Amino acid sequence: MTATPAQGRKLLLAVDAPSLLHRNHHARAESALLDQGGRPAWALHGMLRQILEAIDQFAPDAVVFGLDDRRDSVRERMYPAYKAGRAAKDATLVDQLERAAALLDALGLQTVTPAGLEADDVSASAAVWAETHGWECVIITSDRDSFAHISEHTRVLRLINGGINASPLLNPARLFALYGIAAEHYLEYAALRGDASDNLPGVPGIGEKTAPVLLSQMGSMRSVWADIEHCDGANLVAALDSYCEETGQRRIGAGLLKRLTAPGARERFDFNLAIMSGRPVDLGLTPDVPGTPGLLPLDPDRVSRVVGYLGVPATTQLALRVLTEPPGSRLAAPTWG
Repeated sequence: MTATPAQGRKLLLAVDAPSLLHRNHHARAESALLDQGGRPAWALHGMLRQILEAIDQFAPDAVVFGLDDRRDSVRERMYPAYKAGRAAKDATLVDQLERAAALLDALGLQTVTPAGLEADDVSASAAVWAETHGWECVIITSDRDSFAHISEHTRVLRLINGGINASPLLNPARLFALYGIAAEHYLEYAALRGDASDNLPGVPGIGEKTAPVLLSQMGSMRSVWADIEHCDGANLVAALDSYCEETGQRRIGAGLLKRLTAPGARERFDFNLAIMSGRPVDLGLTPDVPGTPGLLPLDPDRVSRVVGYLGVPATTQLALRVLTEPPGSRLAAPTWG
């Protein structure tokens, strides 16, 4: 899982804070950890602990945390049913979601809560920022949304059961091995498939097995729609049926063309693409200015005071070790995988 950035390139760690908070709220609720003020802290502590472990592994030069705007949503205004059906959040989770930015800002890390947007928009912008500035980027999340940002210089550490060390670090080759999708086409794949967790139906009849075949044989949905418009889908049917013959499967070309040309199919794809696409966000990072929020190392007294407030001495010691030493001074990892 560990990796070292390409020679000469710095590393930005982009963290999907709400994703980690949700995950740690459910995983650590039985601990009933309270901070020194008597408020729930198990999700905050769990998130921070995982980030410290990630910093210890990757030795980034800067860390930015994306947070959701909990009071307004551009996507919900576009689509009132966005994320409808999700269970109401536990009050203790809401409390910790509301306090996360203050904790991280107090440490000297960088948090971004974009107006009307979400943590994934911050992750998308982090990938663009890193590419523009000649940095590498690792996005840490438990959601699949960030797979759309994977590239030669951006990896996604998807947290699963087992924590940081047991989680897969996905690059373009590993994403393709898992889903049969090139990283640059993952967003189109997601728009075809839909996303039940966000209450976004996919294009009817096209799911996780069919979409990769369509994209691998046609290259992109732009090519698909162009072929349908100008050739009535003849090349699409031929390419898919040829693939099926080569792989010993029944032909799917005509059936898939029928689904793609059904009323509302393209509109559904275009709508999903618009909802799922990341919006640009100003990260507020100024790496040429020493001491700017988000840059490592951090001030030891500040770290000791803020992390110590959570009341877990072992985590305070870990924070002092990984947050207050120069980037790269702890790293023993071999390669940027």
